[in-house]
Amino acid sequence: MKYLHAFGIAMLVLASSCADFLDKKPDIKLVVPKTLADADLLLNDYGTMNGNYPVFGEIGTDDYYLTEQRWGGVSNYEQRMAYIWADEPYMDILQWQRPYKVVYIANQVLDILRKLQDNSEGYRRVRGTAHFYRAFAFHQLTEIYSPAYSATTAGHELGIPLRLTPEVDGKSVRASLEDTYERIVADLGVAVADLPVVEVVRGRPHKASAYAALARVYLDKGDFEQAYRYADSCLVLRPELLDFNNLSVTANFPMTRFNVEVLFPALATGAAPMGAAVALMDTLLYASYSNDDLRKKAFFRPNNNPLNTQYYKGSYDQSNTLFFGITTSEVYLIKAETACRIGKLGEAKDAIDKLLRSRWDKDAVYAPISELDGEQLLRSILDERRKELVFRGRRWADLKRLNLEPRFQTTLKRTIGDKTYTLAPNDLRYAYRISETVLELSGIQQNKR
Repeated sequence: MKYLHAFGIAMLVLASSCADFLDKKPDIKLVVPKTLADADLLLNDYGTMNGNYPVFGEIGTDDYYLTEQRWGGVSNYEQRMAYIWADEPYMDILQWQRPYKVVYIANQVLDILRKLQDNSEGYRRVRGTAHFYRAFAFHQLTEIYSPAYSATTAGHELGIPLRLTPEVDGKSVRASLEDTYERIVADLGVAVADLPVVEVVRGRPHKASAYAALARVYLDKGDFEQAYRYADSCLVLRPELLDFNNLSVTANFPMTRFNVEVLFPALATGAAPMGAAVALMDTLLYASYSNDDLRKKAFFRPNNNPLNTQYYKGSYDQSNTLFFGITTSEVYLIKAETACRIGKLGEAKDAIDKLLRSRWDKDAVYAPISELDGEQLLRSILDERRKELVFRGRRWADLKRLNLEPRFQTTLKRTIGDKTYTLAPNDLRYAYRISETVLELSGIQQNKR
């Protein structure tokens, strides 16, 4: 009885306190961000702005494989189905929702800035940062949920909804793929103009980051002249590469977070099929690394079960989280490929040689790339691109764009038990199905099948 009496008194006190609290009118000025400092702080949420980018594309690549037992043990059903490119309804909303949260915050920031009408250096820095984040999120979504870009078809292919304001009740409509890329390029153009050369806050983009992002986007578009131009501009500002001879390549995570190569860090959502204890590296890919190539030890570690297999450990996040950000190593590869494609073979060789020298054992002799034929040089560069950017969120986009060229087309295969699954070049499934939950809530159009 004493317990019940004490409980009753406590509830009365709590009710009284709640009533007093509810009677107080909140000061709306305390909760609505409206200053430049507020806008800057909104962009400091590293976990949101730099993390949880969609992983379905990387799950679908050919850089690794799963045994039947390992595939069946993947608890995330939809990621298990993504591994075999299953053409069935998906319900996972996070792959779509989390990048759009980045877009929402960027739009909040830009809405604040429009009302301030400032032109200070700090104002431009925040404006450039918001445009960069929005463009990066749009591009990540486009690579997963839209087909490969072709200038002849992009005007009528489906892109993504281009949300440009923070209002949440506006109707979502999928823009064309052409308009989607135009918006991404426009946002990055603002970022190039506004971002500082040096950014003191780790994790935030700077001018070289924007040049690199533009190089990546134009490579996806097949505009090799522009991709070359922006890759070169980036490397003028930030040419640094890690010397793998200075790394503890046998360590669990040899590359430190925010190292000198990182131009912009971005991390993926959890990828159960690609976990270190699950994914087995493609044997032909692993064998393609020379024993004098330090990436072979820095990126991979032997598995005991099954024997003679390898797992990946080379994340630039210094963790088991997949790193989807941009590095100078990727930019050297973009410069090498695009220089080769536009006839600048000498520059292409210089770029790829500079990258490979930084990866080569100093006690071994490095033989520079010697191909005189542009076609063979291009193939060598593309081989090195795959080896350098393994598990870095680039392979899916590369497969899509290269499949547009008959000479580089690849048919992907998965074997699970006695069943074989294939993904042909330019298959409609290269644009993953949008979550049925998203379709129900937004009314937007599903990808063609």
